[in-house]
Amino acid sequence: MKNFDVVIIGGGPAGLAAAISAKRAGAKVLLIEREARLGGILKQCIHDGFGLVRFKQKLTGPEYAERFIKEFTDENIEALKLTFVTKIEKQNNIFLLSAVNKNGLLQIDTKTLILATGCRERTAKQVFIHGTRPSGVFTAGCAQHYINIFGQMPSKKCVILGSGDIGLIMARRLTLEGAKVIGVYEAKQTPSGLTRNIHQCLNDYDIPLFLSKTVTRVFGNERLTAVEVCSVDEEMKPIIGTEEKIECDSLILSVGLIPENELAESLGVAIDAATKGPICNENLMTSVPGVFSCGNALHVNDLVDYVSESGETAGRAAAAYIEENSEKIILRAGEGLAYVVPQRLNSNMPEPKTVAYFRSKKVFNKCELIVETEKNELIRKRYSFLRPPEMERLEISFSDFNLEPQSKICFRIEES
Repeated sequence: MKNFDVVIIGGGPAGLAAAISAKRAGAKVLLIEREARLGGILKQCIHDGFGLVRFKQKLTGPEYAERFIKEFTDENIEALKLTFVTKIEKQNNIFLLSAVNKNGLLQIDTKTLILATGCRERTAKQVFIHGTRPSGVFTAGCAQHYINIFGQMPSKKCVILGSGDIGLIMARRLTLEGAKVIGVYEAKQTPSGLTRNIHQCLNDYDIPLFLSKTVTRVFGNERLTAVEVCSVDEEMKPIIGTEEKIECDSLILSVGLIPENELAESLGVAIDAATKGPICNENLMTSVPGVFSCGNALHVNDLVDYVSESGETAGRAAAAYIEENSEKIILRAGEGLAYVVPQRLNSNMPEPKTVAYFRSKKVFNKCELIVETEKNELIRKRYSFLRPPEMERLEISFSDFNLEPQSKICFRIEES
């Protein structure tokens, strides 16, 4: 049996930042990673744009990851790679983990647990694409792995469904490698990716973007031969009579990400229906005392810089964790917002500042974010625009407002 103060599951950017932060706070730390190398998804993200917030530089994914891996190594933090956690139990305020690797079954106990398990991509069946099951249907991350890790081209002529950032980046990547990208098709009325990626990945390479259109069917037996594209109405339902058959050898899916929280759910962690991640407080502790969440397992982030930031918050808090009972203050997303994280505050609020992350439900121009209780307005901040694909970050000193235990704080958008 191995004993630790903090165990982190997941060796991507969130897990690395959490491990470094917890170790520097004086904890005995173990990081568990199921792959052979640390770095998570960053290993295959060879495009630049990482680190602009944190390092004020344009870094590739591997460059960004390497900075944290070096710090991790310098801190002499123990890591178990190619190791899978199969079971977690909580007994007498201690977490008992069962894990397996090439050496066999491992038993580990820890005072606190940080879930930095990242997220996974939605598949064709999850977005109700009908037809056969030919080869040539890839998620964008899978296609990226083929090109950047294996050096293999997954397509010569492809259609991309979904204008999420990975899909946009893969449209450019495939074009640079000589493939023909017929177009990027998006069911929504507005793009789902960052504005900079629309310009740098599509406009700069003359790749067309089709809005209010989706793929409804695939054709082909052994290999994909064509897809059916259809216009959709405001409720994103296919409009009969608008079907169009497009010949291609691959369909690349960029239709959303789902936080990986099976381990969290096995512990009874409460999940937010909007984020698909755990409900947490300002220290990123979940509804189960001693269990923390960070990175894309908590909610899907646009920028890796904020993934690392949440990892550091969780790491510090896990290292300093002392079980206590304090009444909760509830944070909720009101009119115009899709979600807000965290969803809870401790009434004693030891942190001088809380970082709140939120997304709008729709595109707003010249609007104000209002943070208020049932009795008082706390904050009012103006924004030139808000877009659902672009997560916003706001530092708030809730301790300045003398909040009562069990208060309810609402975040809402008001158009100017």
